[in-house]
Amino acid sequence: MKANNAREVVKLLLMKNNMSITKLAELMSANGKKVYQQGLSYKLINGTLKYNEMVTICELLGYEIEFKKV
Repeated sequence: MKANNAREVVKLLLMKNNMSITKLAELMSANGKKVYQQGLSYKLINGTLKYNEMVTICELLGYEIEFKKV
């Protein structure tokens, strides 16, 4: 999967899993810290999503991040 930024990656993963960003925020909130859909959307739009948040999103959706030297 090729995408230019975290927003595109998250959108693709959500589509592949037939999930909304609202549901994703609910799942992310299950670990104790409340995550709101609006805040998550804001981070994706503005490119301020942290790496650990991206790792959490991937884990919740059943993916892992892999780095490959090209």
